[in-house]
Amino acid sequence: MSKAEELHEFARGRPLFRAKELREAGISASTLSTALESGIVERVSRGVYRHVDAPWDEHLNLSEVLARVPKAVVVLISALNFHGIGTHQASAVCILMRQNAVTPRIEYPPIEVIRSSDPRAFLEGVEIHYLNGIAVPITTPVRTVADCFKHRSKLGLELCLEALKEILRSGCTPAEVLEFARMDRVENVMMPYLEAIA
Repeated sequence: MSKAEELHEFARGRPLFRAKELREAGISASTLSTALESGIVERVSRGVYRHVDAPWDEHLNLSEVLARVPKAVVVLISALNFHGIGTHQASAVCILMRQNAVTPRIEYPPIEVIRSSDPRAFLEGVEIHYLNGIAVPITTPVRTVADCFKHRSKLGLELCLEALKEILRSGCTPAEVLEFARMDRVENVMMPYLEAIA
């Protein structure tokens, strides 16, 4: 199999892929350049490519951003949208990054960066979803709601309450909500709403 054919096969199996993954597979930059010129592969954003016949899906923006920033976590309204919670739509991909991490330069899609120095924020209540061949860490519904209350001054209480009502209706228990409320230090804020709704 020629290098061009190897690239073709590699790209067909992954809706999105990074140049780094090609190098690891032993496919050179010149082979990638040839594939770009011939129209087999297209550049989605810096360092991220897709096969022209690869299917697109509704989560493409999340996978594009996480392909560029693999240590980030999708949070807040972006996580609510992914889980189908609430009626508010994200205007940017909202990601959580470490306090001292360099803000990535991404022209599109727009991103909004939230920061944390708490290592638990990147592990607890975070699930990996494979979107377009990219591992995308996203907060769980219950963790996302607690995070929204933590950032309620920016998001608005209406959004937080709508999301809280939905996850309680879907089967989450107040105890599960309070676990993440404690982590986010919003237990006292959320308790009256939980008592009123539950």
